[in-house]
Amino acid sequence: MSPVRFLSAIGRFYIWFIRGTPALIQVFVVYFGFPQIGIHLSPFVAGVVALGLNSVAYVAEIMRAGLQAIPRSQMESAYALGMRKREVMRRIILPQVFRIVLPPLTNEAISTLKNTSLLSTITVIDITLYAQTIIYATFRPFQFYIAAALIYLLLTSLLTEFSAWLERRQRRLS
Repeated sequence: MSPVRFLSAIGRFYIWFIRGTPALIQVFVVYFGFPQIGIHLSPFVAGVVALGLNSVAYVAEIMRAGLQAIPRSQMESAYALGMRKREVMRRIILPQVFRIVLPPLTNEAISTLKNTSLLSTITVIDITLYAQTIIYATFRPFQFYIAAALIYLLLTSLLTEFSAWLERRQRRLS
C-alpha cells in the first residue's frame, strides 16, 4: 500500500513469490540455500526465519485487506474534526481493523503452528520429529502420530479460544 511505487512493487513481488511457493521449499531454501551465499544458520534459526518470512507475506495481505475494508470517509471525518493522522489511526482506524483481521490472523497463526512440523525435515526437534524418534524406537507409528496430531489439535484449539476471547473482549469495549 506504499505510495512509493518501487516499494509497492517489491512488496507485491514478495507476497506473490511467498504465497506461490510451498513452505517446505522455503524452509529448504533458507536452510540449504543461505549457506551458499555465506549465511550460516542453525536449524532452529533457519526454521524460524523461513516460517517468519512465510507468515509475513500472509499477514501483510490480511492487514492490507483490513485497512482497505475501512471506508475512506472514516479518516476524512476524523481529519475534519481536527485529529492528526497518528491519532486517527490509533483511535479510529486500527481498532476497526483489529476486529476485521483478528479471525484471519488467528487462521494464519494456526497455519504457522502446524507448519512447524515441516521443520522436522531440517532436524529441528518439534512435535513431529519427537514422534518420529519414538516411532523409530518402538515401531508403533499409528499411536505416536495420533498423539502428535492430538497435541497439535490441543495447541490450535487454545489459539482459537484465545482469539474468541479477544473478539468477545473487543466487542465489549466497542
